[in-house]
Amino acid sequence: MIVRPVKVSDLPALMTLVQQAGPGFTTLPANEDRLAHRVRWAQRAFAEQVERADADYLFVLEDDESRVVGVSAMAGAIGLREPWYNYRLGVTVSSAPDLGIQRQIPTLFLNNELTGQSELCSLFLRHDQRVGSNGRLLSLGRLLFVAEFPHLFGEKMIAELRGNADEQGCSPFWDSLGRHFFQMDFSHADHLSGLGNKAFIAELMPRQPLYTCLLTEAAQAAIGQTHPNTEPALKILQAEGFAHKGYIDIFDGGPVIEAPVRNIRTVRDSLELTLSLGSPDDQAPLWLIHNRRLENCRITVARARRVGDSLAIDRLTAKRLQLQPGNSVRAVMLPHQQQQAAAA
Repeated sequence: MIVRPVKVSDLPALMTLVQQAGPGFTTLPANEDRLAHRVRWAQRAFAEQVERADADYLFVLEDDESRVVGVSAMAGAIGLREPWYNYRLGVTVSSAPDLGIQRQIPTLFLNNELTGQSELCSLFLRHDQRVGSNGRLLSLGRLLFVAEFPHLFGEKMIAELRGNADEQGCSPFWDSLGRHFFQMDFSHADHLSGLGNKAFIAELMPRQPLYTCLLTEAAQAAIGQTHPNTEPALKILQAEGFAHKGYIDIFDGGPVIEAPVRNIRTVRDSLELTLSLGSPDDQAPLWLIHNRRLENCRITVARARRVGDSLAIDRLTAKRLQLQPGNSVRAVMLPHQQQQAAAA
């Protein structure tokens, strides 16, 4: 398996993946024209032909038979070309001293405070491929790309995770809050936002703090909670140092997690090493390896042995990376492999 930049020839496979993902995958709508536009724009981003505010890095996960089985992406900077809204959790203190009453009431504040930061987005892996290290490769490969090209990204990386919704795609948070202001169902509003039509949020949503005690119990319980299908992605990013700092999605109440780029494990611990050929056995640790190229980026997971400033991999891995002995790579052990090495 390799992670690489998307190509125009990937469009049919991408359409299939988007259709498999179903409702909630709004950043990659099942619209061939819009998908083709995003693919072409991503190619410009990898060629460094766009500003950071417009950069959209779209990756695919490809197996050894050149079949595309997953997709993931990053935005260079959010909110600089179109508004990027979320709610920040806060507390309003009310008191009536004469009655001996003081209340701390949780509130939601509409804001644009994460404007200019970079975003992890559009992650989907085919269900039959959710085995081994495929999920980590698809998710963390992006972060190894950031480690190699930090100048393309902001100081902070965020990820807006899907919130709780039922099998029909209905959100208790939306039904209790957003529906009253937008007069449309959750899927329609989320779809419009995913298409980049976000001006209506500022036009219709109240600017005053919203008291969460006025929401239904189901809506309050959904605040900051992740959809069960998104739990694996959340755990991978938490292991990288991402945490929920009080921001949530305005539609479904899902958590917005964040981390300073310099503190992300994959970025912080990655190394510049020289590639060599060897025969790492099954006891060798798994490494995430990047060929250090931008437009022709290729990233994979493989067993490897580090000796000083050299990283020994087998011939198949070198072929996947399109590299030769003596070439430079950027690499980092996968998290659980790192822990085992430290304990040894």
